Amino acid sequence: MRICTATPADLSKLLAFREEAAAWLGALGTDQWKRPYPADKLLATIDDGVVFMVRDGETTAATITLTPEAEDGLWSGAELSEPSMFVNKLTVARTHAGKDLGGRLLDWAGDRAYRSGAAWLRLDAWTTNEPLQRYYLRHGFEHIRTVTEGGAVNGGPRVSGWLAQRPTQPMKHGFVDDTAAPKPLRSA
Repeated sequence: MRICTATPADLSKLLAFREEAAAWLGALGTDQWKRPYPADKLLATIDDGVVFMVRDGETTAATITLTPEAEDGLWSGAELSEPSMFVNKLTVARTHAGKDLGGRLLDWAGDRAYRSGAAWLRLDAWTTNEPLQRYYLRHGFEHIRTVTEGGAVNGGPRVSGWLAQRPTQPMKHGFVDDTAAPKPLRSA
């Protein structure tokens, strides 16, 4: 399998991934990702070069967003002063589920973050999705805290505020990496 940087031509596939994941999550009893993700916001992250696609031959098997930008209101000033990269929108196609492709993507992200100069690979997860939280713990993440206030609408409840991190390090992930070398992080 190969990993490459997403292009605007991948937008429809990424939106379909999100819909497929939301339907699967809904069948498991969680409301995670029920709201459609705005296509313009996704296109902006693609244009920023922080969205990556895993290809299995001609099939898109997974996607991950890896960015130096943290979501507002989650991490403390002291945490934000530490060089970090943030995982978002990790999604595996149902056709490729059960093969720990997501774990390999987390290893790829940790390796890429390490090569960019980050000390931490960080993420936020849905506050009510305990199976997902356990998944991240099994993959070496440490739960830092859960932020429940300060959501996007009028400072209401936050739905994705379970925060976790793990140190970055060189990792073997098994992908053929067709991405450009990561840019070094700017000092805080």
